[in-house]
Amino acid sequence: MKSSSQGGLVYSTEHGRMCPDCRQPEAQCVCKRAQPVGFADGVIRVMRETKGRKGKGVTLIKGVQMDTASLTTLARQIKAVCGSGGTIKEGVIEIQGDHVELVLAELKKRNLAAKRAGG
Repeated sequence: MKSSSQGGLVYSTEHGRMCPDCRQPEAQCVCKRAQPVGFADGVIRVMRETKGRKGKGVTLIKGVQMDTASLTTLARQIKAVCGSGGTIKEGVIEIQGDHVELVLAELKKRNLAAKRAGG
């Protein structure tokens, strides 16, 4: 963890958001693009969760071994298939609503090993 005394550029009016590690614009960041995000066991887990969301359910997709750019593309395509919004937080794709079966079918269509997790 970096201390606040080191400082670091996080936003530039010329380029927008900046990567704090390589100090390049996020679109040109070289340090995070090469690092795969997710768990190391190779199985993608799809689950439904409502905890901490005021009763609203989301579908979580964990364990996808892809770099950040590929993960963003996959999330965008899955959101389009589900017809729903979503986001990526710490390597976990969150899709709004209960779309577990739809997501599992889409991942199997893409030849990704996925299984249902949780209740």
